[in-house]
Amino acid sequence: MNHSKVTEHITAWLRDYCANSGLSGFIVGISGGVDSGLTSTLCALTGKKTILLSMPIKQTHAEYDRAKNHIADLERRFPNVSSLDIDLTASFEQIEKDFPEDVAAHTLAMANTRARLRMTTLYAIGQVHGCLVCGTGNKVEDFGVGFFTKYGDGGVDISPIADLNKSEVWALAKEVGVINEIVEAKPTDGLWADGRSDEDQIGASYPELEWAMDYKGDGSILSERQETVLAIYTRMNRLNRHKMDAIPVCEIPIELR
Repeated sequence: MNHSKVTEHITAWLRDYCANSGLSGFIVGISGGVDSGLTSTLCALTGKKTILLSMPIKQTHAEYDRAKNHIADLERRFPNVSSLDIDLTASFEQIEKDFPEDVAAHTLAMANTRARLRMTTLYAIGQVHGCLVCGTGNKVEDFGVGFFTKYGDGGVDISPIADLNKSEVWALAKEVGVINEIVEAKPTDGLWADGRSDEDQIGASYPELEWAMDYKGDGSILSERQETVLAIYTRMNRLNRHKMDAIPVCEIPIELR
């Protein structure tokens, strides 16, 4: 990959899309991970207004500090970048109180609720400032295993890095100067109080998932680990098709109208 040319291509695409939309810039949720680190830097490189939003919800100190350090670095480097820090912990805790007990006790449902609360916040602030909500999902997450929250971090206007594999995200992040602590951090979705990593949840690393996504060979010649990874990928891809495919529409036959 020609990193400088890809950077130019994405920033030009962002700039053109923003101009054609009639809006003034971009808003990006900053998690402390490399995907949001790269996406926000690419937005900043357009020269358009770029708002970075930190939205901690019972966040680990490591995730929060990385996010804040990245934001400070971009604000220092780019005059078009500004930021907001909105602690959504109290709002989330109120939702927990308002929900039925069995829902509030369901850890996955509440983890996804965190992501949806952040999406709501991004759209509210983005609308006031005339900004596009910029997605931070990469190719493996968005089109391979569906590792995102439907109408949470999956609820965006545009997805500038969704055609990049995670390994390409890491390489491009280094190219555009994302701070080392972001690039080197273990990937996490930031939805769990214990700070569990993506690999902890999925059971495979991103390089392994990239291999599985591209593998079209003979399954009989695989190692035991490769068989495990391929099974993980295939299962997640099947279960999460509802996130990756268009919403099914029940079409009414013309003779019934």
